[in-house]
Amino acid sequence: MGLWQFIARRLALAVLVVALVSVATFTLTHAVPGDPLAVVIGERQANNPEVRAAFEKRWGLDQPLPMQYVTYLRNLLHGDFGESISKRRPISGELAQRIPATAELTLYAMSFAIIVGVPLGLISALNHDRWPDHIARFIALVGASVPVFWLGLLLLYVFFYQLKWLPGPGRLDVGMKAPPTITGMITFDALVQGQWDVFWAALRRLVLPSIALGSIALGIIARMLRSSLLAALGEDYVRTARAKGLAERRVVVGHALRNAMIPTITVVGLATASLLAGAVLTETIFSWPGLGSFAVSAALKLDYPALLGVTLVVAVVYVTINLLVDIVYGILDPRIRTS
Repeated sequence: MGLWQFIARRLALAVLVVALVSVATFTLTHAVPGDPLAVVIGERQANNPEVRAAFEKRWGLDQPLPMQYVTYLRNLLHGDFGESISKRRPISGELAQRIPATAELTLYAMSFAIIVGVPLGLISALNHDRWPDHIARFIALVGASVPVFWLGLLLLYVFFYQLKWLPGPGRLDVGMKAPPTITGMITFDALVQGQWDVFWAALRRLVLPSIALGSIALGIIARMLRSSLLAALGEDYVRTARAKGLAERRVVVGHALRNAMIPTITVVGLATASLLAGAVLTETIFSWPGLGSFAVSAALKLDYPALLGVTLVVAVVYVTINLLVDIVYGILDPRIRTS
């Protein structure tokens, strides 16, 4: 199968997955017990037939469920995510404000995971069954096992409350204004516009949530690279390269590591997408105004349109990252195109 055929097939599957996710999410959100109108207008007004009918008509809740989905899908194709029941504002505007915050946190968390996880995997594999290997494996195991919410609270308690080395929740210091919006990511916008005080303040506030969110990805990357590199170092082509008298560094970097990075790249892509799930807890703990905190608020208030908007955005991001990983994998290893 050619590369373009492979990409077309993966793209078609991605579109199908997003469509199925939208149907499943729409159905499940309406199956959850509870009355969103009672949350918004109060129990007494919700029991008033006239008031209830007016609010149901405004948000289309008086229509059958299939018709509600068709209306939602038609509006979605025009870029309209609907109106938030609880906030009574367009959901597209809320998402536009919160997506950059989550993207910034995810970017720094993944950078932390790669910067620490890749050296840990290399050290572990190149020192197999020696003390550096045991230490690196222990760090990777702890990173992959510790719950995000517990690690986040622990980091806040130690480095913010006790030692006072780093700031606490929020994106900026109290009284500090965000730079004019370019991307919505404060560190990038401040850096481009030369606002160094804002940049450093925002960067310091990213340290703790990035460590909390990226710890699981760190452990996964380190363990995957270790196992892949150990397997590659035992292959015949590596032994042949050593028999030819090549330097050990050239054997590891030029031969073994190149092949070991293929499954690791896949894990990096999947871990990046999975960080969106961990962002719900991380953003709640660190008062981070991103998609995660918005989803929690929408769930507590039974705000169906807002929940649908967040879920659809997360699904699109997740599927897109998986699609890019598949394409990169297909380029690096043409054998995968036949699967």
